[in-house]
Amino acid sequence: MLAAYASSQSADDPLSGLEVGERPDPEPREGWTTVSLRASGLNHHDVWSLRGVGLPADRLPMVLGCDGAGVDPDGNEVIVHAVIPSDGWRGDETLDPRRTLLSELHDGTLAQKVSVPVGNLVPKPEGLSWEHAACLSTAWLTAYRMLFTNAALTPGATVLVQGAGGGVATALVQLGNAAGYRMWVTARDEEKGRRALEIGADRAFGSGERLPARVDAVMETVGAATWSHSVNSLNPGGTIVISGATSGDAPAKAELTKIFFKQLRVVGSTMGTRGELERLAQFVAHRGIEPVVDSVMPLAQARDGFAKMAAGDVFGKIVFTV
Repeated sequence: MLAAYASSQSADDPLSGLEVGERPDPEPREGWTTVSLRASGLNHHDVWSLRGVGLPADRLPMVLGCDGAGVDPDGNEVIVHAVIPSDGWRGDETLDPRRTLLSELHDGTLAQKVSVPVGNLVPKPEGLSWEHAACLSTAWLTAYRMLFTNAALTPGATVLVQGAGGGVATALVQLGNAAGYRMWVTARDEEKGRRALEIGADRAFGSGERLPARVDAVMETVGAATWSHSVNSLNPGGTIVISGATSGDAPAKAELTKIFFKQLRVVGSTMGTRGELERLAQFVAHRGIEPVVDSVMPLAQARDGFAKMAAGDVFGKIVFTV
């Protein structure tokens, strides 16, 4: 089968280890099934894997990719849930300390076929395109859990999204707008701020800019570079939900005094459950939300998509058609 896979790793030149070519078809495994993919989404996780983060070198070659949608052996249209719990785990799979994502231990979705546990398939709602369905499994699921499971918000709340442009950030804006939140964003350049306004943000500000009012929650994926701004932007009793730290995880100021004095909540958030993915897909379909897609290209041109992501030249999701 055709696949995009990591054959080697380099922190300085991640694309040097990317190969797009033939890999063996998935082998049958008890309790697992094989999905013939129609579309797959690219994530920063895939570039980090090529850098050697989260993917041990002894597991190479590894087919990359966490997002995907396709057809199961019975002809059902499905979305693939990428969180794989360890054998015997019960309950919320994101809390399993031995959980993995597709492409960390088992081959991922940037391929013509992917093998997953039978329980990791979610029905694709009728009317949801393959390209949009392929956006949901990682960035959109992360955003869904941040907003609706961990932020404890009610419609009408004001939410700040740090760093407009990436897949999680655009998903947060679109989901929050559809749910009745007032969505504010920060952006390093005016163009990304303008585009965030076009997809549902109410206000856009420069990175670190003083806000006209405090917010009820901050969605944080940037980390060290925006941490102090996030803490200072919150109302007393407000919440920071953090799902990433792309600029580093050691801020110059931890702001601990402000956190306890203002009784702020800091909540970690990682991916989401299969049930949350199913509810996300239904919400997107029911509300007619169209996930922002930066570009669509055939899997055979996966290198071009990886180059765009590595360069940071992305607004929304990059999707490969299979």
